[in-house]
Order: sequence, then C-alpha cells, then structure tokens
Amino acid sequence: MKKLTLLVGFLCLFTGYIAAAVPDETDVAAAVDKLTQAMWHKDIAQLNALTAENLTYGHSSGNIQDKKAFIADIETGKSAFNELKMLNQKITLSGDVALVRNHFSAQAVNSGKVVPTEIENFQIWQKQKGEWLLIGRQAFRF
Repeated sequence: MKKLTLLVGFLCLFTGYIAAAVPDETDVAAAVDKLTQAMWHKDIAQLNALTAENLTYGHSSGNIQDKKAFIADIETGKSAFNELKMLNQKITLSGDVALVRNHFSAQAVNSGKVVPTEIENFQIWQKQKGEWLLIGRQAFRF
C-alpha cells in the first residue's frame, strides 16, 4: 500500500510539472507574437512593456543595440515593415528562461525601398515579476 501511495504521489507531482510547463510555453509564444505585432505596427508602449531594461538586440548585420536604440529605430521608421512573421518557431523552457528560435520573414522598408528579409532569429526571454520579457535577440543569415 505504501508503494502504491508513493507511486500515486510521484505521478501527481510529475503531472503537475507537465501541466505547469504548457501554460508557460503558450505564454512565451503569445509574448513573441505581441512583440512581432508591436514591431510591425509601431506600438511603442507594447515594445517597452515586452522588453527588459538590459535588452541586447543583435541584427544579422552584426549591429548590436540596447533597448533604447532598438525602440528608437521602430519609432522613427528606420526599422519598418510592410509584413512581418515569425515562422517555424521552437520554444525551449529552462526555469524562468525561454529560448526561442524562429524564422524571421519580412517585407522590410529601408529608405523607402521594400527589401525582402529572410533570416533566422534566436531570442532569449526571461520571466520577470510574472511577465515574459525579451532580454536578448540575435539574428543571422542562413
């Protein structure tokens, strides 16, 4: 009887762990989508809400920005998009950190010219005060 009780207790703990992981993955995916939409639609308040103060944002060109520079480029239109999607997304959770890999597919607008952009993207999100915030991003050509 003790073995059965121990087994049932273990299964309850394991089931609870799996159930807790699914909402976090869903929450991270929602945060990525909100960030994508905010970049596309120049939603500066949302960009501020979704990014950590110590953000490091790496572009495929090698340019690295902090939070202020990243948001300023969106706000001024230096970084603009006619279309922006994140495809083939994979999320890996590790405690309060989420590693996100996806394909960044966009119709970027640079100096008035539409530039098709197809790059790979690696994002690091951290749960801070109950919210998922982007703390790092690196894009690269494939």
